[in-house]
Amino acid sequence: MGKYYVQSGTVRSIVQAKSNRCAAMWAVHQVMQQVLPSDAETPEMQSSASESREVSVLSARISVNERGFDRHDSTEMQTLDVVTEWNQMVTALDRLDRILHA
Repeated sequence: MGKYYVQSGTVRSIVQAKSNRCAAMWAVHQVMQQVLPSDAETPEMQSSASESREVSVLSARISVNERGFDRHDSTEMQTLDVVTEWNQMVTALDRLDRILHA
């Protein structure tokens, strides 16, 4: 697994991943957890967590590089494409979870 520097909007994250696409998806996942918290979190946990941290915001593009932030040779991806792929993955995992627990 490689080490990737992912940035978009206010997000700057160093991620270990199999590929630059996977690193971008992990960064999207981290941001989406602000909006769609896990089932394990209670409403009290959600509200106290949101009060204690800044909200991360993605821009229209996600930049990924193995050498650092703000590099001109970074791979650029449309954020909407990565979010769509992330959504498909989460939806598939949710279906599997429902099948296993039905």
